[in-house]
Amino acid sequence: MSVANLCHRLQPQVSARTAAGFAEVLRRLGGPLQVAVAGRIKSGKSTLVNALIGRRVAPTDVGECTRLVTRFQYGTVDRVEIVFNDGRKQVLPFAADGMIPAELGIEIDKVSHIEAYLTNAVLQGMTVIDTPGLGSLDAASVSRTEQLLGAAKHRKPDDGEEDEEGSDELDDTSRNAVAGAEAVLYVVTQGVRADDQQALAAFTAATASREAGPVNAIAVLNKADTIAPESVEGSGGDVWKAATLLSEKQAATLKPRVADVLPVIGLIAESAESGGFTSGDAEALRQLAEMDDDILETMLISADIFTSWECDVAAGTRLRLLEKLDLFGVRYAVEAIRKEPEITAGSLRRKLLDASGLEAVRQRLSIVFAARADGIKAAAALASVTALAHASGDPAERQRVHDAIEVLLAKPEAHQLRLLEALTLVASGAVDMPEDLAEEVLRVGSNADIGAQLGKPGASRADLAAHALERAGWWRSFASFGATPAQSRVAHVVHRAYFLIWQQIRD
Repeated sequence: MSVANLCHRLQPQVSARTAAGFAEVLRRLGGPLQVAVAGRIKSGKSTLVNALIGRRVAPTDVGECTRLVTRFQYGTVDRVEIVFNDGRKQVLPFAADGMIPAELGIEIDKVSHIEAYLTNAVLQGMTVIDTPGLGSLDAASVSRTEQLLGAAKHRKPDDGEEDEEGSDELDDTSRNAVAGAEAVLYVVTQGVRADDQQALAAFTAATASREAGPVNAIAVLNKADTIAPESVEGSGGDVWKAATLLSEKQAATLKPRVADVLPVIGLIAESAESGGFTSGDAEALRQLAEMDDDILETMLISADIFTSWECDVAAGTRLRLLEKLDLFGVRYAVEAIRKEPEITAGSLRRKLLDASGLEAVRQRLSIVFAARADGIKAAAALASVTALAHASGDPAERQRVHDAIEVLLAKPEAHQLRLLEALTLVASGAVDMPEDLAEEVLRVGSNADIGAQLGKPGASRADLAAHALERAGWWRSFASFGATPAQSRVAHVVHRAYFLIWQQIRD
């Protein structure tokens, strides 16, 4: 609310163009948090989007639509809008299968992005942005992805092109300053490659100067069922254990750009959550469960053997099971049926959903994003306000906006913004901290749960209060006697964070 008041107060004091940018910032502040699902091509982003939304709407096969950025947001009427580069919109119905049409029948080069409106409860609190991905894509798709996520370089007018000074319309530079996702869900597969790290670094929250970090980014290790457990030391031959261990290694690799890396099986999650798994599928799995162990084990060696083997379950039915669950999901479901022969189709679907890891991802999204959505949006809004002032080219306007922001950040109610700013400075390396202190700053700033913030999950309230007060005193001493000026600025913020946690526990 304080950032919104800042924008309202500054609008009459800045140019028409900057004021138009502030109006867009205000609109974004009033809307749900915008989360981009990003990653390399073929990482299973669209499948995960469908699972998160709980409806199979994003095409997963390569087509025109998968080359475009698609924003899934809440609407009272289900519809698809194609937004062209010149601002025109064309409304399309969903395809007969309920998905966005894979082929749009238009010139893709003239399209900015797609807006998909759904009467979906999940989207009331979060707008989900499906991206074409970076790497192994045509340049136009990459450019569209970068622009909508705010990673595009500020465009300069072409030769002979008017800059339209004095226009109250947003220019490209200003539009980029307020465009983009405020949070990122980054999808990786088994190996984190160098360009994964580069791509994640390129995804920005609100402006090209605000990089993804532990405040606004988590990653998922998708297709966890394809990991060979023998390739991961300590897995004991268990696929999910192997995926968990590999996720921990990837978290260390991607640190500090993400708050966490969680394993997930997107295909099973999509099938179980979006209605793709039917009672007919459950019955087919029940038939497979009645087969001889040796024969079924042989069939489950590979997809080719599973679909070509002669048995009572039709080959087409088995192919459909593979498309919905893959071999891991088929095996898991068969084992569940054998343990509980009377299990219903609904209960089997819930077991598959549990096995997919989707619920853990949703909980982490809630902790990292939803619980601090206002703070993330406010921080992104301040970054946008700053970028808009710099884009104006007016030194007096820049100074006016800067002074107003400094006054805002000095207020006690703006502490959360100060903490997010401090965390970003440490995570990006802009303020150099000893490794153990940097870890502590990231922990305090990246968690909403008090036990997690203090590094003492499960501790008693008395222990938490004592620890918070002790750390508050330590950081105050460090700020005064052992820190550089830049470190001192961060240390004062961390001291204040611990003190407020102590007060919260006492109250």
